[in-house]
Amino acid sequence: PDYVTKDTDILAAFRVTPQPGVPPEEAGAAVAAESSTGTWTTVWTDGLTSLDRYKGRCYNIEPVAGEENQYICYVAYPLDLFEEGSVTNMFTSIVGNVFGFKALRALRLEDLRIPPAYSKTFQGPPHGIQVERDKLNKYGRPLLGCTI
Repeated sequence: PDYVTKDTDILAAFRVTPQPGVPPEEAGAAVAAESSTGTWTTVWTDGLTSLDRYKGRCYNIEPVAGEENQYICYVAYPLDLFEEGSVTNMFTSIVGNVFGFKALRALRLEDLRIPPAYSKTFQGPPHGIQVERDKLNKYGRPLLGCTI
């Protein structure tokens, strides 16, 4: 919790319910690690580079008012962790494998702040957003898609 966020960090707020006996600080640190550079197993490549510049950091934890054993854990991710222009890479890291983590009873991504420095790496639709909105007849809201 002594980390000061940077303007270029991607900031996530997770609602965390730790397993009984797991302190919220440990749960927050586990979410930050597991969703960035941490893993539950030994990997031979860990010694090839310093992971410190890439790791997520839990910089604040607040109890959820009116909810027992629930916390909002705020995690900052450095831009160097992510491939430029790749929503898939960013979301796979932040909301991928972390939701099955055993130290947690429940986990939910509540908020995500993407800095302009990262947003600017996305090219957008090849013919412009207005053409896409006109094709779909959808205005005044985000356009989201999913492939299964």
